Amino acid sequence: MLSALSEWVFGASGLTPHGYCLLWEPGLIWLYAVSDATTAMAYFSIPLALVIVGRKRSDLVFRPMLWLFAAFILLCGTTHWLDLFTLWSPLYGLQGLVKALTALASIATAVALWWALPSFLALPSVEQLRHANAALLASEERLAHAHKMEALGQLTGGIAHDFNNVLQVIVGSLSVIERQIALGRAASIERPLAAIRKASTTASSLTNRMLAFSRRQTLVPRVIEPDKLVAGMEEMVRRTLGPEIELDLRLGPCRCSVTCDPSQLENALLNLAINARDAMPQGGLLRITTVDRTFRTKLPEPDIEPGDYVEIEVTDSGVGMSHELLSRVFEPFFTTKPLGEGTGLGLSQVYGFVKQSGGFVRIESAPGKGTTARIYLPGRAAPPAAATEDRPAVNGAASARATHRRRTLIVEDQEDVRAQIVSTLSDMGCETIEAGDGGAGLKIIEAGEPLDLLISDVGLPVLNGVQLAEAARLAHPDLPILLITGYAGKSAETLRLAPNMEVLRKPFTLDELAARVQAMFEAAVALSEPSAGSSHAPLGALKG
Repeated sequence: MLSALSEWVFGASGLTPHGYCLLWEPGLIWLYAVSDATTAMAYFSIPLALVIVGRKRSDLVFRPMLWLFAAFILLCGTTHWLDLFTLWSPLYGLQGLVKALTALASIATAVALWWALPSFLALPSVEQLRHANAALLASEERLAHAHKMEALGQLTGGIAHDFNNVLQVIVGSLSVIERQIALGRAASIERPLAAIRKASTTASSLTNRMLAFSRRQTLVPRVIEPDKLVAGMEEMVRRTLGPEIELDLRLGPCRCSVTCDPSQLENALLNLAINARDAMPQGGLLRITTVDRTFRTKLPEPDIEPGDYVEIEVTDSGVGMSHELLSRVFEPFFTTKPLGEGTGLGLSQVYGFVKQSGGFVRIESAPGKGTTARIYLPGRAAPPAAATEDRPAVNGAASARATHRRRTLIVEDQEDVRAQIVSTLSDMGCETIEAGDGGAGLKIIEAGEPLDLLISDVGLPVLNGVQLAEAARLAHPDLPILLITGYAGKSAETLRLAPNMEVLRKPFTLDELAARVQAMFEAAVALSEPSAGSSHAPLGALKG
């Protein structure tokens, strides 16, 4: 049987068409058969690869050339199959027809290739693409810098406008006071004094909003339950909205608590409520909702990680905003309100505070469909109720037992501010020690001076207030510390406060300072009563 099969495949009797050409040699026949079969299979696989490339890469510039090459190579493969078949069967007619089609395809491919050759040669090289990409990146950096400078110009222009108005009120009011005193009418200075007080409050609010937007404000975070915080704001929000707007609270209860500055969160929610009120001049509905959210996948914010969050949603039924306005709502000093009715810093303050607290904010709106603002703050397991208390309650008896000496170290590099603090504490009957920078304050502490209170600015030369407070607490963990700060850079953006350590933000009134100091003295006496006198123990020496 094998000999019969070999004779049929390689014998001379069945090879009359090619017998003369191949000299009736079986080895030569084998060589032709294997070569044609292998070439044909390779030719058939190449068009398949080209088809896959063409379907996957729809962005290719010369796709018609791709299909033309595929057809040409496919026909070439077919001619090789026919060369194999004609070893046994004289299919010369079909073979000639296929060769004619191959010739046409080859001519078309050659013409197309020569016609497209200039375009091929004009394609950029890898090195040219690398240079073009570098130029594009440089252009993007210049464009980003231009946008940054434009935003900075808008910011500084808004700041200059608002602060010039504030300064004009202060300067003008001081001129009025000087004139009234010169004329012997000191009783008539109450109105300009009130104007100065109001302008100072406006300047303080403007500064705080700018710091919030830049995420450089000093936060005093505490563990709070957001649904309880919103419930506690209900009466204030209702008064802000007025009788024409209905308030609908849909609160948790949230399983998670959040760690943030509660006063700043209240300010953020109040800003959103005021914006909602202004968007509903004919009245409407404001709904505030709190709920737990869990994000399992990567969030669109680059610096926000998946996890548990508390969502606070504020939705109004107001006029809504277009897409163009919505894209600019967080820009500083951008406002759609009439001149003089808004600073344009409300939403930028909300954005800055939420980002500084580790969260993110989303706003959705459409004309005529109202606006929804969602604040997301990182959640954590809810603490015991006592953990959210600010300080232990102090009764009148504790106040009466306040230490008689009240020796206080005041560290402040601004001489006028330090003089105001010293004067206020002296009026309270305190004995004061002064230092003009953190290094001098540290030397006093190292000397073992008995102290009842440390008051320090945060932004100090040599040694900042946070470092000074840490050094003081190493020597005397029970020493009450009051940090005062306006803007101190990254050293005080988020302070983790010990139980008897507090922050007073600048600018503050002297009455606010006196009340805070008195409360800290009373709290310290109440906490240290079982070990009376321990607050005067020597602080000990500190190195560094």
